[in-house]
Amino acid sequence: MTSDPRPLIAHVIHRLDVGGMENGLVNVINRLPEDRYRHAVVSLTGSSDFAKRIERDDVPIVTLNKKPGHDLGVHLRLYRAFRELRPTIVHTRNLAAVEAVAAAAAARVPFRVHGEHGRDVQDPEGTMRRYRFLRKALSPMIHRFIALSRDLERYLLASVGIPSSKVVRITNGVDLDRFRPDERRPGAPVVIGSVTRMQEVKDPLTLARAFVLLLKRGADARLVLVGDGPLLSRVRGQFEDAGVSSRVTLAGRRDDVPRVMRSFDIFCLSSRVEGISNTILEAMASGLPVVATGAGGNAELVENGVTGTLVPPRDPELLADVLARYVDDENLRRTQGLAGRARAEREFGLEGMVARYLGVYDGLLATGRPADVRGSELSCAE
Repeated sequence: MTSDPRPLIAHVIHRLDVGGMENGLVNVINRLPEDRYRHAVVSLTGSSDFAKRIERDDVPIVTLNKKPGHDLGVHLRLYRAFRELRPTIVHTRNLAAVEAVAAAAAARVPFRVHGEHGRDVQDPEGTMRRYRFLRKALSPMIHRFIALSRDLERYLLASVGIPSSKVVRITNGVDLDRFRPDERRPGAPVVIGSVTRMQEVKDPLTLARAFVLLLKRGADARLVLVGDGPLLSRVRGQFEDAGVSSRVTLAGRRDDVPRVMRSFDIFCLSSRVEGISNTILEAMASGLPVVATGAGGNAELVENGVTGTLVPPRDPELLADVLARYVDDENLRRTQGLAGRARAEREFGLEGMVARYLGVYDGLLATGRPADVRGSELSCAE
């Protein structure tokens, strides 16, 4: 037990590894005032070298080694971790971690926050009753729900039935110093880039098919895909079967994404579902036009016809048509890229995001320790 008077926030996630949600967590930890809050990360499974992104040296990382599937023992390990850490706030993120609020309530953690960062891979459309029921059943134990997009906010309010007094929307922010524009090199080929996980909800296969169609139409372009995952071999196979592998770079996981993104001319994201895409924000901050599906929160980031173009999911032919327009028009790329950077500076800086999280945490503490979550009316920054 520490004598440090600063309140401790225990952040609970499935795994501390490369990802947009995890990147947002690290940004919050690094940017919240050190004299106001301490932090701990509780990973239900494990962690990777991504933990080195945490710049503070006073952040313990607790790994609980959860087994795949239903591991009932993890609830006891969570309870013990909370009793040892004695946090003032437990902040869970996404469906995989939401059940941790029950252990937090049992351990008498004063305040519980749950964040919805994106659709679950098993429930991409948000239609599964058991997941809605789980969130609703746990909601009396949760003081504040944080939705990262209007789409997720509507889901919590209309589909799950969470009272509006408990729901706050906080859009992700982007580091405008790390992600910045670079001078675009003149000439061809034009580089189309994407930074994404190679899994079904991100649908890299649609982008692969669109790029093959684009080359068949005679476009002088290259494709750079940054990311790893279970679909990587199928993506590679599509390019090999079409005989276009020499025009594609499969870069895998990279630690230098800001530098790599500055080598792109166009950013493309072909996701089936999204929360608020960190990579779209990073592309905008990098001065890139964005071609993306209109899934989830993407339409909240990409101003159609101003900073990029939105297309329907799973339509490689239309995606190829739109990409061809950008490949052929350097002025369009430049104009929309500049507009995207300006919007990122105006609306999506990290400082604003961190201030809103700080408002939620401070607002909870200002109420004291409520006996009944359901009756609490807590003020916070919208």
